[in-house]
Amino acid sequence: MLDPAELYEVAEDAPELDEPVLLVALDGFVDAGAAARLAVASLQVDREALVVARFDVDQLVDYRSRRPSLRFETDRWTAYNAPELDVVQLHDTGDTPYLLLSGPEPDTQWERFSAAVEELVQRFGVRLVINLTAIPMAVPHTRPIGVTAHGTRPELTEGHEAWFATAEVPGSAVGLMEFRLGEAGRDAMGFAVHVPHYLARAEYPQAARVLLDHVGLAAGLYLPTEALMKAAERAEEEISEQVEASDEVKQVVLALERQYDTVSEGRGDRASLGLGGELPSADELAAEVEKFLADQDDDKDGNS
Repeated sequence: MLDPAELYEVAEDAPELDEPVLLVALDGFVDAGAAARLAVASLQVDREALVVARFDVDQLVDYRSRRPSLRFETDRWTAYNAPELDVVQLHDTGDTPYLLLSGPEPDTQWERFSAAVEELVQRFGVRLVINLTAIPMAVPHTRPIGVTAHGTRPELTEGHEAWFATAEVPGSAVGLMEFRLGEAGRDAMGFAVHVPHYLARAEYPQAARVLLDHVGLAAGLYLPTEALMKAAERAEEEISEQVEASDEVKQVVLALERQYDTVSEGRGDRASLGLGGELPSADELAAEVEKFLADQDDDKDGNS
């Protein structure tokens, strides 16, 4: 492996911290309902972010698969929206400092990236790493939002009910990072919030709020969720209106409610709510759900 330290640069004015928590949310991995993205945005609203370390994205990002934007005006290029993969220091609402690593998920060099993160964990004395994700599930929006917790040792996930025994899922840089940190004896964990699959392509601030609630409790931080709560109230009204306007979508939700209640009462297998997010209904209902999502996107475009 090439030297992991050559993947990043620590800022000259990086502060000395007292065993901070490092939150990790990377673009490019599954983010149903944009929950992780919305959570990161909520953390940064009206908060000063001090860059403490910056990764060299030229070594990690495949620009042809995720092309950054360039602005062209009349006869020349005027701006370049360069991707950034940074560790920044933020403060919670109680003024406790913590670290946030966000930006594009590396397309290459996952092992080297994981080793680099471990070096930063050691450099800043990080006591706990928490990664944030959101996965599509065959669950209705009318029931409590679930969360899958995982960690490098059992004590980190005490109090969280397991949703799966064994599951083969696509790999990710954050998944490998957590695995390698565990092998190195570091405390790392993650939360994957469950998003109704028929809302997976829309913004679902309810899931982002639940995600930050769990992260804050595990990290001992008071994370800002006021804006997410207001956005969730508006989204709930819009979703209810859309569901009421379509008998087909209403039947999908009712079927999911029956399945969820059966599982919750111990009469069914949690695997039926699994990661694949498959509808317990006919193909035409799935098509109606796709139409439902497309209508939501059209409404957003019309209001923008």
